[in-house]
Amino acid sequence: MERSIPMRQPTIRDVADHAGVSKSLVSLVLRGSEQVRPEKREAVLRAVRELGYRPNAAARSLSEQRTRTVGVLLNDLRNPWFVDLLDGLNSLLHDNGLHMLLADARLNRRTGQDPAGPLLDLRVDGLVVVGTLPDPAALAEAAERLPVVVAGAREPAPAGVDVVANDDERGARLVTEHLIGLGHRRVAHIAGYGAVGELRRRSFEAVMREHGLADEAVVESGDMTEEGGYRATVRLLTGARRPTAVFAVNDICAIGALSAAEESGLRVPRDLSVVGYDNTSIARLRHVWLTTVDNAGYEVGRRAARCLLDRFAGTGGAGGVQLAGPALEIRGTTGRPLTD
Repeated sequence: MERSIPMRQPTIRDVADHAGVSKSLVSLVLRGSEQVRPEKREAVLRAVRELGYRPNAAARSLSEQRTRTVGVLLNDLRNPWFVDLLDGLNSLLHDNGLHMLLADARLNRRTGQDPAGPLLDLRVDGLVVVGTLPDPAALAEAAERLPVVVAGAREPAPAGVDVVANDDERGARLVTEHLIGLGHRRVAHIAGYGAVGELRRRSFEAVMREHGLADEAVVESGDMTEEGGYRATVRLLTGARRPTAVFAVNDICAIGALSAAEESGLRVPRDLSVVGYDNTSIARLRHVWLTTVDNAGYEVGRRAARCLLDRFAGTGGAGGVQLAGPALEIRGTTGRPLTD
């Protein structure tokens, strides 16, 4: 007689009865053990599918003393570059049976909370900090409790914490040499904040000096937002010597620069070349088609996940910095200047 499928939430006992095996054998199959004969494994997996069985995550966490979750602390949920990074991070974590829990560090700071506190309270197995670091002391305290990896930031990290990021100096060099190679001499940089912003600004200035253009290099402060990019570009375009090219610290800032150029009656790239950084989905929109730097967000995420998995396995080492190589994506917002 065909076994009936229970209407209530099926248990591991139901799976065992349905497959005609023991509970312990079901447990071995669900843990991926290779000590089970293929025909028994298939019987268990078929029973799981037919019953719609889902393991009790809470019970498994108690027995394994793991939650199989990774806390991801985002500095800014609005930054589109994080999408590619999270995609790379999640792809490898998922392949290893782990799930992400996201938290907004900026919101936690505004409400006076320890940014990582809610994730630690949920007993995540590891922590990935994406973007600008929280208080280093708080991060060091978290690193004493569980494996921590920083992705996409360049501030000094506490001992035992891995840092995976883009080579910002190399990326800014690619942009600046591209613009100089097109014949631009008056080049402006809309700078950002934090270690990433500092590295990109310093590299821009260094390349301009190497080409004897230090006096033509202009740095205008911004805040890495579209509005900040717009206002900085307005100041640049109304100055005594209008630049022929603008290198924005990120794509969002570059969108603001494009808006300011349009409002000023300038055509991009005929009158003004504009370059961003991050190669976000915004830069790839056909009506934007922004020249930018691909900072290997997906690869940064994958490497961050690998660092975390290595620490789970006890092979993480003392911590260090890994830099993914950038690539310049030349699109429709850069060209030769009309005049020198």
